[in-house]
Amino acid sequence: MATNTLAKKRDFLPSSFDDFFKPWNEWFETGFKRMLTIPAVNVADKKDYYEVSMAVPGFKKDDLNIDVDENLMTISAADEAEKEDKDEGYTRKEYNYSSFSRSFSLPQDVSKEKITATYTDGILCLRLPKKDVSKSTTGKITVD
Repeated sequence: MATNTLAKKRDFLPSSFDDFFKPWNEWFETGFKRMLTIPAVNVADKKDYYEVSMAVPGFKKDDLNIDVDENLMTISAADEAEKEDKDEGYTRKEYNYSSFSRSFSLPQDVSKEKITATYTDGILCLRLPKKDVSKSTTGKITVD
């Protein structure tokens, strides 16, 4: 005979401490995970360009940095926020800092000076145009 029972999880501390530790629990449950998150990247090889898209919600356009050095492209962002709650007898201030950095080796056929970027609805899209290189070279080689 099987019975289904719901058991309440036994907490280490009485429930009266929940409100006291709530800010810390929220930070560990959300903030710490967010700090360790690195955005995933999608790369598509199109005929005339590469398209790189990255989901970076929560950042503003001004928070994003894209640097190209030789054949290395680095995409990074940093955001700092402060929240303050005031009530009778106490003040609570919370700070949130989130950042990431990703670097990519660029293919030799990318025209670095023509790279463009857009940021819409939390999605960063980069277009990396390919250099106009003739795919086939023909000619006659003479034997000396």
